[in-house]
Amino acid sequence: MDKYYYDTVTQLEQTTNPEYTQGWVGGYLGNPEREEQRETNAYRAGFEDGKAGNTDQAKNWKVN
Repeated sequence: MDKYYYDTVTQLEQTTNPEYTQGWVGGYLGNPEREEQRETNAYRAGFEDGKAGNTDQAKNWKVN
């Protein structure tokens, strides 16, 4: 993988909801989405951002 991927995942793991991070990784890598009953809002947001290659919605899923 590339440096952007590793740096982004490291940052997300430290600052955001784990569901967002898992979604972002799946979207970035082009994995299929989870089954509907296992999706959360954070996962969906992360998946969308991962597919787009950005972290635009991450600020909405910060961990306190």
